[in-house]
Amino acid sequence: MISRLASTIALVLASAPLYATTYTLEPGHSQGVIRWNHLGFVNPTAQFSMVEGTLDFDEAAATKSSVSVTIPLAAMSTGVPDLNDYLRSADFFDLAKYPTATFKSTMVEKNGETGRLKVTGNLNLHGITKPIILDVTINKVGTNPRNQVPTVGFEATAMLNRSDFGLGLYVPQVSDEIRLHITTEAAEAKAYAGYLKAEAAKEAAREAKKK
Repeated sequence: MISRLASTIALVLASAPLYATTYTLEPGHSQGVIRWNHLGFVNPTAQFSMVEGTLDFDEAAATKSSVSVTIPLAAMSTGVPDLNDYLRSADFFDLAKYPTATFKSTMVEKNGETGRLKVTGNLNLHGITKPIILDVTINKVGTNPRNQVPTVGFEATAMLNRSDFGLGLYVPQVSDEIRLHITTEAAEAKAYAGYLKAEAAKEAAREAKKK
């Protein structure tokens, strides 16, 4: 019994990101673009922003990293008001029922050259969960000179079929295949929380002076 328990603990410790730092994705510096083809003539895009999530990351052991992300679909915009309304309606994303998309990683692997990773995870969109693979590039690991908070930055790309998530209207006139590009900046969680608290206090002091 004791040996079995010890083996279980060893397996957990081996798979856990023991030395990883927890980062918070900065909503103001995390966004994405999706691109599709329309009738073979053009490749329109939509941008989503205000992405939230957490990242456990250690540059020296990147394959033990993990990430969990939430994307508020109401913040997505094509730049065309009528199309925005349609995409939010029950005919497509149905934001009344499914206001967010989420991604949770299940595996991180090296992807060739230094600074490149392959991140496999589950994307939940429109009430359906499917595995997707992100090709990730580590842009920079360092200290943000504007707030002195340890920060990491990434680019991620993926290809997926919208019909896999029950969003296959107008295929093939409008392409089933969607190209996804995400850019994100993540700050060390504790230091970032302290920075936000300090900034809020400064703002409150400024407002108090106006009264």
